[in-house]
Amino acid sequence: MTKEDAKILVLDDDQGVLYTAKMILKQHFETVIIEKDPLKLDFLLNQHNYDVIVLDMNFSYGLTSGKEGIKLLRKILAKDPNAHVLMNTAYGEIDIAVEAMKEGAVDFLVKPWQKEKLLATVQSICKLSKTKKQVQELKTSQKIVVKDQQREFEDIISVSPTMKPIFEAINKVAETDANVLILGENGTGKELIARAIHNRSLRADENFIKVDLGAVSETLFESELFGHVKGAFTDAREDRPGRFEMAHGGTLFLDEIGNLSLAMQAKLLTALQFKQISRVGSNKAINLDTRLICATNMPLYDMIVESEFRQDLLYRINTVEIKLPPLRDRIEDIEPLARHFLKMYGKKYRKEKMRLNDTTLNKLKKYSWPGNVRELQHAIERAVIMANSPLLAPEDFLLIERPTQNVIATDNYNIEEMEKQAIQNAVRNAEGNLTKAAQTLGLGRSTLYRKMSKYGL
Repeated sequence: MTKEDAKILVLDDDQGVLYTAKMILKQHFETVIIEKDPLKLDFLLNQHNYDVIVLDMNFSYGLTSGKEGIKLLRKILAKDPNAHVLMNTAYGEIDIAVEAMKEGAVDFLVKPWQKEKLLATVQSICKLSKTKKQVQELKTSQKIVVKDQQREFEDIISVSPTMKPIFEAINKVAETDANVLILGENGTGKELIARAIHNRSLRADENFIKVDLGAVSETLFESELFGHVKGAFTDAREDRPGRFEMAHGGTLFLDEIGNLSLAMQAKLLTALQFKQISRVGSNKAINLDTRLICATNMPLYDMIVESEFRQDLLYRINTVEIKLPPLRDRIEDIEPLARHFLKMYGKKYRKEKMRLNDTTLNKLKKYSWPGNVRELQHAIERAVIMANSPLLAPEDFLLIERPTQNVIATDNYNIEEMEKQAIQNAVRNAEGNLTKAAQTLGLGRSTLYRKMSKYGL
């Protein structure tokens, strides 16, 4: 007979009741813990997240008021409001058992009980407990999915010939479950490409889950990706699924994968190799059915040479590799993108009559857009907000080309801002060759990559 994967706690001062309950329940449930001492309740609650807690009403000799049981019930529910508590009471204490249900107990049993009654009641409450947990996990997943899907700009807008190979690659790879690596500078639209692949795949009706690895600390990496069980660490107050579980059947998008430390890379590689994960604090393996898409603006191949990125992990994630061109190499897209953003922000800020004249468009086309599409989007939004006329003029766009010489031209002497500008100047002078830029700055390549990531370059 297969036992149900559930944890049951029985707290009673009668040793005979404890042994009988364990003998009956152990045949049907994976974990059954019995305890006679109510003072150990806090310790027990910190050890596990129980599906059912069977709680006696009285523990002190001679007491029949049931107040001890009520007090312990309140303590349990204060620690875990979702706990499912079954009160264990003598025949004459039914009134106090009803009071316990008003306090939050799920049901009560009258001692002495028949083993069939105990088993049926615990099984029923266990089913209820698991159903509620599944609903809660679904709500958690849905919140993240909805948040991920609330994007202002979902469609890829392009008329540039340089994007044609990208669209061809999307159509070919979307029909498969192959892992995809998207490379490109910040702001080039890597997430849009990932979503386009998902939306054209057989998984389109399932979740698309994004993780910004640049924002995930090493201490929270496993919890964020693999989930955790209650009590796994200090703030783990409830079971929570990780992003891999949320993306089950769908697509997991790992953005900024180049920011992972070697330790985090090893953990990710293990999950991908075995196609299994375990929540933090649990030994139960969860099988993965997830399509993986990764993205980064960092030079992974150079990082492999510098021993900063695992070659075996790169082989796992780049079955197909797509490299996005910067906006300066797709000038034809500047006008349609600008008009798209103008329409979007005109509607958002109730300025639907705003227009771009030819002089302004020429200025936008001549600018190098180091921040790519994202910078263009922000520039249009600012212009819509600040402009005094419905016709956007060149002066409505504060586009300042960086100096062509390797000097820092600024009146701002904030150290970090000066360092950021120095890096921008060096990269521009090196025409995007980061190795050469690093040499100019007197930095190692890995140091330059980290600083560029820090400043969003």
